[in-house]
Amino acid sequence: MDRLLLTLLVFACFLLGLWAMRRSWRRRARSQSAVLPPFPRTPEEPGAEVLPETKGLYVSTTTAGDWQDRIVTRGVGLRGRAVLRLYPSGVEIDRAGAPGFFIPRESIVEVKRASGIAGKVMGTDSLIVITWRLGEKELDTGFRGDDLDVYPQWIKSLSEREIKGGAQ
Repeated sequence: MDRLLLTLLVFACFLLGLWAMRRSWRRRARSQSAVLPPFPRTPEEPGAEVLPETKGLYVSTTTAGDWQDRIVTRGVGLRGRAVLRLYPSGVEIDRAGAPGFFIPRESIVEVKRASGIAGKVMGTDSLIVITWRLGEKELDTGFRGDDLDVYPQWIKSLSEREIKGGAQ
């Protein structure tokens, strides 16, 4: 009987912990929704793709410079498979099973490789991180491509003031 009560107590503590995490996640999403404007959607006519699309894993979006401060509002806190597409007007992050979003070219501040962002830490610089402006906030969006050899092309293309050309 003591063992059953102890098991039920541990199970109840586990459920209480899950409930608290869910409540905290939802509260964080509500408070971020009040501060951040909606994430941009891909324009109807974004233009021709500048680089071939890159498949991989959308990791997360965080507050710029604070790689652990995850943005969770409007579904962007969920990591998953995604496709990155570069257009003259910006970058589309097309996520499987979650709302995608668009990073306008004029909003991009910096593009770099990194070894970590909320939800993924690696020993090498195998993430591409795009720092961009959404309203008054700067954000970091992390992506782990299936093919790391395309990173130099992406970084070079996104670092240029104007994106030129079409798919190669």
